Amino acid sequence: MTVLRIALAVAVATYLLIALFMFLQQRSLQYHPSNKGLTPSGLGLEGVSEEIIETQDGERIAAWYLPPGRGQPTILFFHGNGGEIGDRADRLDFYREQGFGALFVSYRGYGGSSGTISEQGFITDALSAYDWLASRNVGPEQIVLVGESLGTGVAVQLAAQRKVAAVALEAPYTSVADVAAAIYWWLPVRLLLKDNFHSRDHIARVTAPVLIQHGDADGIIPVDHGRRLFAMANEPKELVIIPGVGHDAIQNPQVWAREIAFFRKFLVLQ
Repeated sequence: MTVLRIALAVAVATYLLIALFMFLQQRSLQYHPSNKGLTPSGLGLEGVSEEIIETQDGERIAAWYLPPGRGQPTILFFHGNGGEIGDRADRLDFYREQGFGALFVSYRGYGGSSGTISEQGFITDALSAYDWLASRNVGPEQIVLVGESLGTGVAVQLAAQRKVAAVALEAPYTSVADVAAAIYWWLPVRLLLKDNFHSRDHIARVTAPVLIQHGDADGIIPVDHGRRLFAMANEPKELVIIPGVGHDAIQNPQVWAREIAFFRKFLVLQ
């Protein structure tokens, strides 16, 4: 019995140490920022300026801004958990070719932005970016949101708090906690997680048209998340399930083109 008690105590202690490690290191596992010093001019992006947005809590957020063509909307874009906005230069160039404007936001702790990574911080960054556009006379009817992967949670929360013309979500989740709980089923993830991004708790307050696109072979955020979030969203809404495609759907120009078509369907362009 003594040996069994010792073995049980060791097992429990090991489990608790692992749980403690995961709790302390969770943001390094969840977020993968980079700062390569990339610039729009260095990437050949014509007409794109580097901007610094002062946030409501005193941070300085780097952003790349592309003014829209006449009568065209501006895409407020929120990237995923890896890299930085410079890694999405091809996407920004695609929007430019369509005549759309764009504001690509580098979250705090990413790229050249100051601050410490957190969910609430990201939402503050999003609200500040929206207000920055408003200060340049870009009205709600001219702002459309695009979120990829992690950024879908940011886009949903912003759209729940501010009026926008439309929202496009690429490989969204019901909640980061839901995704993590399925992966780390042996840990009390919902108790340990600091940044939950509960999109399922906010999507019902989004009144703008919503487009959701998701690859049915996505091994990072399973397609069922997209389906469930779509079921919770208000009309008008569209769901596109892409057969045989994984999480790299967010890098597919065909996905971006569907978003452009969706926006044009619901916007009255001058």
